[in-house]
Amino acid sequence: MHPSATTVSVLRLGHRRERDKRITSHLGLTARAFGADEVILSGEEDSSPLGTWNSVSNRFGGNFTCRYEPKPLRLLRNISKRATTSIIHLTMYGEKLNDAIIQIPRDKAILIVVGGTKVPGEVYGLADYNVSIGYQAHSGIGELEIFLDKVVGYESLDDKFKSGGIEVVPTKRGKQIITFEEE
Repeated sequence: MHPSATTVSVLRLGHRRERDKRITSHLGLTARAFGADEVILSGEEDSSPLGTWNSVSNRFGGNFTCRYEPKPLRLLRNISKRATTSIIHLTMYGEKLNDAIIQIPRDKAILIVVGGTKVPGEVYGLADYNVSIGYQAHSGIGELEIFLDKVVGYESLDDKFKSGGIEVVPTKRGKQIITFEEE
């Protein structure tokens, strides 16, 4: 499991406002729910997913940030020069997850890159690890969820979202929601 002091960021490459709005929105919600600290949106500028992510964070709690990055390759180039962050590119062309996961340092921040449109070849070279969840066409949301579960660990999320106004209580049947009043 990754240490809690380490930050986990997700970079969504190549967002297309009309085509990808629900997928990108769900990708960020998945990142948040499975322990990422931040989502960075790139591609077409779009306030809609950022608004959704902020709204969910405000209602359900947690320290989660999101922002738009107009130049993701420049960001990746700068991060690749740092010894404090590992870049993990999730791709069906990468190394097997179980082989890669044991190599990823546990004392560094991680930036997970999830593509949208065709990923520029440079990203493969900038990544410290090109990791594959499977070798068939599949969703970036699914691969992000599996990767975060392996890196962050679902058990470590129990106390992460205590600061929200809404808490969902696990139940065998039905649903139970606790709403906290603002002081």
